[in-house]
Amino acid sequence: MGESTLRPDGTLKVTGEFAYSSDMWHEDMLWGQILRSPVAHARILSIDTGEALATPGVYAVLTYDDLPTAVKNYGLEIQDTPVLAHGRVRHHGEPVAIVAADHPETARRAAAKIKVEYRELPVVTDEASATAPGAPLLHEDRDDHHIGHVSHPNIVHRQPIVRGDVEAARRRADHIVEGEYTFGMQDQAFLGPESGLAVPAEDGGVDLYVATQWLHSDLRQIAPVLGLPEDKVRMTLSGVGGAFGGREDLSMQIHACLLALRTGKPVKIVYNRFESFFGHVHRHPAKLHYEHGATKDGKLTHMKCRIVLDGGAYASASPAVVGNAASLAVGPYVLEDVDIEAIALYSNNPPCGAMRGFGAVQACFAYEAQMDKLADAVGMDRVEFRQLNAMSQGTLMPTGQRVDSPAPVAELLRRVKAMPMPPEQQWLAAGEQADVRQLPGGLSNTTHGEGVVRGVGYAVGIKNVGFSEGFDDYSTARVRMEVVGGEPVATVHTAMAEVGQGGVTVHAQIARTELGVAQVTIQPADTQVGSAGSTSASRQTYVTGGAVKNACELVREQVLEIGRRRFGTYHPAWATAELLLEGGKVVTDGGEVLADLVDVLEDEAVEVEEEWRHRPTEAFDLRTGQGNGHVQYSFAAHRAVVEVDTELGLVKVVELACAQDVGKALNPLSVIGQIQGGTTQGLGIAVMEEIIVDPKTAKVRNPSFTDYLIPTILDTPTIPVDVLELADDHAPYGLRGIGEAPTLSSTPAVLAAIRNATGLDLNRTPVRPEHLTNQS
Repeated sequence: MGESTLRPDGTLKVTGEFAYSSDMWHEDMLWGQILRSPVAHARILSIDTGEALATPGVYAVLTYDDLPTAVKNYGLEIQDTPVLAHGRVRHHGEPVAIVAADHPETARRAAAKIKVEYRELPVVTDEASATAPGAPLLHEDRDDHHIGHVSHPNIVHRQPIVRGDVEAARRRADHIVEGEYTFGMQDQAFLGPESGLAVPAEDGGVDLYVATQWLHSDLRQIAPVLGLPEDKVRMTLSGVGGAFGGREDLSMQIHACLLALRTGKPVKIVYNRFESFFGHVHRHPAKLHYEHGATKDGKLTHMKCRIVLDGGAYASASPAVVGNAASLAVGPYVLEDVDIEAIALYSNNPPCGAMRGFGAVQACFAYEAQMDKLADAVGMDRVEFRQLNAMSQGTLMPTGQRVDSPAPVAELLRRVKAMPMPPEQQWLAAGEQADVRQLPGGLSNTTHGEGVVRGVGYAVGIKNVGFSEGFDDYSTARVRMEVVGGEPVATVHTAMAEVGQGGVTVHAQIARTELGVAQVTIQPADTQVGSAGSTSASRQTYVTGGAVKNACELVREQVLEIGRRRFGTYHPAWATAELLLEGGKVVTDGGEVLADLVDVLEDEAVEVEEEWRHRPTEAFDLRTGQGNGHVQYSFAAHRAVVEVDTELGLVKVVELACAQDVGKALNPLSVIGQIQGGTTQGLGIAVMEEIIVDPKTAKVRNPSFTDYLIPTILDTPTIPVDVLELADDHAPYGLRGIGEAPTLSSTPAVLAAIRNATGLDLNRTPVRPEHLTNQS
């Protein structure tokens, strides 16, 4: 542990040789295609599949009426999403029919021949239209467990958090600031579009090879729709080209299985990029209203806020996102008097669910803008104001939960502020010729420095780690130790989805550390081993790593016990082996020791399957929001340096420095990569990324990378990282989840820097040129 082990798939990925799920092939394979709704809200009056079925090369066309069981809906928490639309479509791009054909172009042409008659209905696109008298109900027959505590059926979930006496605290405030903030809808924009291969089996079941984040959750939703027991739906993880939350929900899984079982042939489905924008959930857009107060000395007095998240047509992970947004709405600050409300809406906009940061990102954007406003009102340095109010270990959260592990918020701010600043552009002062490649606008030659100003901004955020609110969050690992070719080898088998986060290196590192062997094999993830939960919430190294560690410890003890029985307690070489194993040293260092270990294992292998759970959590009270809802918190701070062409509204982010507490850096190289990756995604939502939905029709206007922009290497600044390691005593190796926290604070840091450069009161993401040049 602690070494920068290289990824085993790294070279294959950068050379283009890695096999993603879209690269899979099977003899006699058919291709699947989905027909999607061209409108956001409509009654389906009729569907005519005759012409599609008559197309040469077509093997099957299925609609809702062809589904094999009474279970026709699925969903992560609320089963409100139809496998295929029935009677009504609720969002642009909703699946209506599926086709299997012997060639992908044939499948696409056949899908286009399906005739669907729609009668369009009024659309719900925001809170006003969702809750107005007579508003169309997106789900008339709701019976989920959230319906009893919401004021309108078009509200998915509501979570208040009330603590202290806000009105009394308000009267003590010398300064009060308010803000209305808008957060745009972000796409996960992962590298590999949705894809998978379903193969019918001789036992009547199906084998599904798919890119996903959560094999066992997929299985739980797929099997009932197919009418099969779970042991007849065998799932294996294929190569995943990124996820970031977008693969936590189902996409093509059920459709491929249905077509494979109907035709008796393997069926492959691969979305193109246009389809991918409709085929997965996005980050919730949000409207946030905040009020903060502070004394003249700079101490926070109170906070009131209301967060409205647009969940789109189906629930997905919206209830959990609401819980996160509400419970982390204060940020990493000490506040005893708060009044928080967070809700998620049903609307005809695209479904939204999990994305890196999971509700905490939207809140961080707003509360960090508020911190700058308050610091200015009090007349304090913005970093010092944050440090004065920063939480620490022992702080009581607004939910009443005490933070019982390090919370070095003030120290992270100190560290990021102390990092060397990028050099000033000397030509600004000296009148020298500018290098246009270093200016806002890049190589477009739009300026030689005229009107370009520099700004600096800071932000810090708090993110929970792991699943919360009483969810039974656990993982499973199977570890085997045996002799292969005269050498002890450990095999690790979990259902963890490797989506780029680095579990393939960390699990091997854990096994080498705990078992002392040099050779470790990581088996492909599948459902033939117990659940590992989702690769999300920065939880996999914590939870599945914990399961691997526990299983290795049990394997090690069994190996030592076998050795004691065979050699006796005082056998010199075996005593040395015991010391090496217990100390996590590689046992192949010594010839005698290796020989004895081989003797122990050559006649029998040792295998253990072990579950591991983190400390229990509890649901937040639905009236007060009180409860020990989270198991661990992570923290990151950013300093952004930007240059802005104030005449054209162009922004260049020069640097995004980060300081983050990681508890224990198990693989320092991967840690840096996660922090830089999360930082870059935060940069994207700050200045370029937004799915544009027409407010009148609820249609997506930019479902392509031509019109939905993501940062390229030319947009990505220098990202120096200062890693702090303060162990969490409750976590394996003291580690702390890493991947999400930097996505929180990078966005408000960039906005703060742009405000610093321009003097403008910017209150939305992303910032566009017109926001910087036309404030009318």
